[in-house]
Amino acid sequence: MTKKAEAGEPRALLKSARRIVIKLGSGVVCDANQEFDHKHLAGLVAGIAALISEGRQVVLVSSGAIALGAAELKLHRSRLHDASVTRACAAVGQCKLMQAYVLAFRPHGLTAAQVLVTEDDFTDLERYKILRQTFEKLLKLGAVPVVNENDTVTNLYTAQPAVFRDNDRLAALVLSKLDGDALVLLSNVEGLLRDPARPAEAGNIVRVVTEISPDLRAAASGKSGLGRGGMAAKLDSAEIAMRAGGLVVIADGKKPAVIREIFSGAEAGTVFLPGSRLAGKRRWLAYATTVRGQVTINANACAALRNGHASLLISGVTGCHGEFSPGQVISVQGPESETLGRGIAECGSQELARMLAAHDGPRRGILVRRENFLLSSE
Repeated sequence: MTKKAEAGEPRALLKSARRIVIKLGSGVVCDANQEFDHKHLAGLVAGIAALISEGRQVVLVSSGAIALGAAELKLHRSRLHDASVTRACAAVGQCKLMQAYVLAFRPHGLTAAQVLVTEDDFTDLERYKILRQTFEKLLKLGAVPVVNENDTVTNLYTAQPAVFRDNDRLAALVLSKLDGDALVLLSNVEGLLRDPARPAEAGNIVRVVTEISPDLRAAASGKSGLGRGGMAAKLDSAEIAMRAGGLVVIADGKKPAVIREIFSGAEAGTVFLPGSRLAGKRRWLAYATTVRGQVTINANACAALRNGHASLLISGVTGCHGEFSPGQVISVQGPESETLGRGIAECGSQELARMLAAHDGPRRGILVRRENFLLSSE
């Protein structure tokens, strides 16, 4: 954390942020009856409209569809343990959510645009590029993109690692994709607490964070009543945004004027300062992809990759596991089973397996180009 004397500086940086991603949690969007909280959201929408009138661009990531759908279908939350019921609720609730935003933005002369995404829109590099083009065009046309995961086709309860399992992380990936300046995560908490067992009073709120340390993560426990995330998820999201060069704010979305406060430089919530910035493709490799397979390499290839000046040659590969195609991401392990990093494969697993099985002649070619490889330590 920075010294108290330096605490005003990040607030000043927020005043100059031009491209902003704002995430609203379910507890902000919905009232106690799990209905869209029109009265409260009117204040937040007015804050967003004010930012846009100042020449800023805003992307809104909104939770709430499942909760709204469950209320419309008169289903108890216990029914949401059934994935098919959850998807049905999302289908119903998404209509209600977008209708509410269309009506909320209309008095301000703004058009809301629905953007539903799946993990494939991030893990597939071509779809990843197309999604950015869509965002850029919507912002250029003056619309407000309202983003949500397409839960109607999402396997919500898979045991497989997910690119995003909550809208906090989705919002961070959207900021990363758009090279945004600031990410604001609004839920029913006032910020990161020094001691979660104590009330959220001024002295217990961490105001500025420069690094997400193990101690901070240890303090982030529990989750909100309505959403799938929690403070731990928000810290993960903050880390992604910080590596993308963005400021992050975690604040209480139940305060109608909180958006105005944040971007006027007032002390609101917890501010996370940008960290060492990863380049665009490296951010994609680090956070927005899923690993499709794994290869093991020998000591010489391991040393070449660690030196950072060489591609991974097929001649250095000693083993191949899983199925993957050219262009998909694979994990690379050293001779002692240590994970070196991940990269984009130049050839598929079947072709690679055939070359590894052939003992008559050298195995030529590149498996992962240096510019498409990310060391785990980066």
